[in-house]
Amino acid sequence: MDGISIKIRHNGKVINKTVYLVIGLTQEGKKQVLGMWISETESASFWMSVLTDLKARGVKDILIASTDNLNGFTEAIKGVFPLADTQLCLVHQVRNSLRYVVWKEKKEFATDMKEIYHAATLQAAEQALDKFEKKWNHKYAYAVRSWRNNWEELTQFFDYPLEIRKIVYTTNVIESLNRGIRKYTKTKSLFPHDQAALKAVYLAITNIEKKWTMPIRDWGMILQQFLIKFEDRCRI
Repeated sequence: MDGISIKIRHNGKVINKTVYLVIGLTQEGKKQVLGMWISETESASFWMSVLTDLKARGVKDILIASTDNLNGFTEAIKGVFPLADTQLCLVHQVRNSLRYVVWKEKKEFATDMKEIYHAATLQAAEQALDKFEKKWNHKYAYAVRSWRNNWEELTQFFDYPLEIRKIVYTTNVIESLNRGIRKYTKTKSLFPHDQAALKAVYLAITNIEKKWTMPIRDWGMILQQFLIKFEDRCRI
């Protein structure tokens, strides 16, 4: 789950809104857009309405939700799909952490972060985080603290086999979709109202989905792992 920012004219002013998109995987391992919603702000109540809408339209369960630290999302999903795991996107976490680092230290800082999320186990990741904190906390306390504060949701992927980890610890799939939407809507920098924006995004998605003809890599193995791990929740 992620969003794409757009500009909309509202009451004589131009404001920024976000079209939020949800992508799921079919039983055949193919990507599918499950819905889109537009909002000016994020909140638990907004996400509650999104998740309730998904449930009303037939989504019976969510095993893992990969997001970009959306405000209020974790509280909302526990209210609608209480068994769902929430994994924060590590790519976004790394990018956000690097924002606070001076240029000459970015490469070293990024290399040290990689030791955390490339660790083989959660215990090894915790040790890498301790080492990272000891080295950098005196200079970049805010960046280090963001790892500590979000640790549980940043490390959900360690509960899964390697093949599943690769598809849940980042929102790259949906970011790729967002780039595709930008290509289709690049001639329209400002929309007159919400419905015009949603229509443009919908038409772009329709064209992009035509290319999603193949399952994701190693889907057969991934599906088997899901069936084993979620034996009482996953059916084919």
